[in-house]
Amino acid sequence: MVENMSDLLKQISLGEDSVLELKNVEFKGDKIVGPHRDSMADELAAMANTASGIIVLGVDDKTREICGIPHEKLDLLEGWLRSLCNDAIEPPLDCVIRKLAVPDHQGRERAILRIDVPRSLFVHKSPNGYFRRIGSSRREMKPDVLARLFQQRSQARLIRFDEQAVPGTSLADLNPTLWKRFRTVISPREDHEFLEKMKLVARDEDGVIKATVSGILMACDAPESFMSSAFIQAVCYQGVERNGAFQLDTMDISGPLDIQIRDACKFVRRNSRVYAIKAPYRIETPQFSMNAVFEAVVNAVAHRDYSIYGSKIRLHVFSDRLEIYSPGTIPNTMTLESLSERQSSRNELISSLLARCPMNVDARGSQRNFIMDKRGEGVPIIITESEALSGIKPEYSLIDDSELKLTIFAAPSPHSGD
Repeated sequence: MVENMSDLLKQISLGEDSVLELKNVEFKGDKIVGPHRDSMADELAAMANTASGIIVLGVDDKTREICGIPHEKLDLLEGWLRSLCNDAIEPPLDCVIRKLAVPDHQGRERAILRIDVPRSLFVHKSPNGYFRRIGSSRREMKPDVLARLFQQRSQARLIRFDEQAVPGTSLADLNPTLWKRFRTVISPREDHEFLEKMKLVARDEDGVIKATVSGILMACDAPESFMSSAFIQAVCYQGVERNGAFQLDTMDISGPLDIQIRDACKFVRRNSRVYAIKAPYRIETPQFSMNAVFEAVVNAVAHRDYSIYGSKIRLHVFSDRLEIYSPGTIPNTMTLESLSERQSSRNELISSLLARCPMNVDARGSQRNFIMDKRGEGVPIIITESEALSGIKPEYSLIDDSELKLTIFAAPSPHSGD
């Protein structure tokens, strides 16, 4: 990105290109009549879909003359832009809007708005479709181009999604206490070298160090500050129906992923029963196998598709079952029936980092020393332990080909007559 004012003025004098868009702004009273709302949203989304760039408002794109924006209209224009980013673009677009004072051709000071649009982690749709920039103009993407872009910005890319730099972040957003736990005796001593080698940070296309998706998820105190859906929404219902009027307990579980796993298991334990009978001595039967619950939560957190904007992990506890919804479908080469027999990791880096995190859950029967086990034993444990307890095999299902649902059935009460 251009930071120096003189460099920005030089770029404006050269005119538009793939990473610079110039627009004059017209007002009619307190209404913005130019550029058109939908057209401006298309420009913003096209920039984010292509490469990091700058849009400057208050400059004529043909003459490159700095026309400026009335000072009393700056806040109105900024609010209009933020409304476009939040309401007219899907998913919402994060960008930086700055008010600048620059000289026009006659040396008079004029106010302009500079919008820094980072290359996005996501593919954005604007009012008139999906666009990208080619040179100084925007073009609607053809189906094959759009499909390729979706693929590139998902888990199938050459550089995996969990290794991507997150716009708007820096090294300062990572907690040293969290990332230093991944150091070993053979790790580089220099912090930047270590973080880049671990792919907790990466350089963007401008060479600026940013935190990666994995860095934010594993070494940031509040990942949801940068990835809004990076948390687990947990709800316990009274009875067997999903009804907001009968919620017994709710919790948005956030923090680094290993903490989310721990707190999700605590939520289930807190909201499940333990049956006890005397025959002739006391025998306790938990409603759910906590070892199976632990494995299920680990799988949901480690293998969810973080490239799907706005979709979070959902954990629902009922009197007769537990449901976990994880964003993303299963890999193309796998089927629901083969989940217990095959192994596939959507997020290799996240999985390897979780494999370095010490076991932090009291999961009775677990032989784990670390949270993640890369031997593919998670699903078999979920199935065998849950079925042994409840007599019903857990069920995996796909919801609209965008969400994997796991249902674990509860053990029957010894007093129910079952």
